[in-house]
Amino acid sequence: MEQPKKDVIRETDAEAIRLAKTLLRSARFGALAVLDPETGGPLASRVGVATDLDGTPLILVSALSAHTGAIVADPRCSLLLGEPGKGDPLAHPRITLSCRANRLQRDTPEQARAQRRYLNRNPKAKLYAGLGDFSIFRLEVERASLNGGFGKAYLLSRADLICDASVNEALAEAEQPALDHMNADHADAIAVYASHYARAGGSGWVLTGFDADGMDLAAGDETRRVFFPKPLAAAQDLRRTLVEMAKAGSAAQAQQP
Repeated sequence: MEQPKKDVIRETDAEAIRLAKTLLRSARFGALAVLDPETGGPLASRVGVATDLDGTPLILVSALSAHTGAIVADPRCSLLLGEPGKGDPLAHPRITLSCRANRLQRDTPEQARAQRRYLNRNPKAKLYAGLGDFSIFRLEVERASLNGGFGKAYLLSRADLICDASVNEALAEAEQPALDHMNADHADAIAVYASHYARAGGSGWVLTGFDADGMDLAAGDETRRVFFPKPLAAAQDLRRTLVEMAKAGSAAQAQQP
């Protein structure tokens, strides 16, 4: 995506940041642009995408892929996210992230957490995630360019997108048990999160991730992002927030004609 001219850049506000985070958190795939180590020219590939707890993009790639060799040789890369819908594809929001790729070492807590989150978002990747030539990379965000549609261009910093909250470490430990419990025992609440807060239709929604800012849901190939009313200050706040949102959403739906 071309860098917009300075005179068309809008002031980054809360609405733009929420849109950018929504595009980032709800993406299942994106276009990864790297520098070909042989020619120095650009090389773009499609990759599966998830996010780490702080919002950093995650990719799972094979050593046999050209883009993997490229980011090992030169970690500078960019990632384009945003799915076009009906009509003009340029009228739909998208975001380009400027990043530096960081390969996570196997058998480390950081790699285990990242792989768990990646597979929660992309369960079909379980077929090959354990193969020896596959690695998880964090794409450390440095800055971003958001195009929210015609005439809606913004420049964002790392701080606008990445949540370096003190709650992250404790939440990482509590996340999977909470996901398993909710998906096994509280399908009714998840349906409320999807229908009321995400305005999503259909059934079969499951939770795929929690973080300090909100939750991620999926139903087949569909994904949705739901933000909490306020960021979590402690891991213990997660249960209370989920209960309150389920009650409030159910009550609001019951009042609808």
